[in-house]
Order: sequence, then structure tokens, then C-alpha cells
Amino acid sequence: MPGVDPIPPPLPLTFGRLFRRAALRRCPVCGGGKIFRRWTQMADNCPTCGFRFERIEGHWIGALGVNSVVSFATLLIVLVVAFIITYDDPSTTILLGITVGVAIVGPLLFFPYTRTFWTAFDLLVRPLTPDDQVDPRHLPPPRTPW
Repeated sequence: MPGVDPIPPPLPLTFGRLFRRAALRRCPVCGGGKIFRRWTQMADNCPTCGFRFERIEGHWIGALGVNSVVSFATLLIVLVVAFIITYDDPSTTILLGITVGVAIVGPLLFFPYTRTFWTAFDLLVRPLTPDDQVDPRHLPPPRTPW
């Protein structure tokens, strides 16, 4: 049909593309947005391509593990920096306030990102299958080995 651009074919799911989409809190398969209803509440399926984010039972355990590691690493860095800065005159109240703040805010801040990063990692390790029921218009070409 003249004047109408056809839908471009989907791009392959490369490492960079998967994790770039995850960093933007988008669907790793199609790049579609609005996959979070609230900051910590993710939709079951992508509204654009229909990809089901929880591919297997217990899928989100990995995201919780990644969130814990990132949160503890951030807390450790903050503690080391705080001790270095306040080495001469450590203020227990200030150090406690900073560490408790980081320990509470960190996991909440990282949570949606760890969910999208875990889904991207899962797609990298276990490529899409017909069981994933993704809209065929959004199915990327199969990855070539290495």
C-alpha cells in the first residue's frame, strides 16, 4: 500500500540490546514500555508483545538474589566511604542513619531494575521458545551461535 510504512522486522536479542532495554525498564523482547503498574509491581505479560515475564515457576527468586547482592554491595561501599570520611571523628548517629537509609532505600530503588535485568539474563541463557507465546510480529530472528 503506497504511503504506509510496513512494520520493521524485530531486531535480534543481543546481549547489549537485552540489557539496554532492561536498564530502561522495558520489555527485553520487544522494547515495549509500560510493563510496570507501580514502582514495584510488574505486569504479568508485556502489553506490546504478550511475553510472559515469569517464564517458569520461581523465576523471580533470581531477581531477589540479584537485588540482595546489589543492595549489600551498595551498603558495603557506603559504609567504607563513610568510615574513611569520618575516620578522625566517627559519629555513630550519622553513620547509623546513613546505613539504615541505604539499607531501606537501596532494595526498593533497585527492585524494578533487578526484575528486568533478571528477565534479560534469562532470555540470554534460555532463548525464546514457542511456549513463550510471543506475538509473532515481535519474534526476533533466532540467535546464531557465537
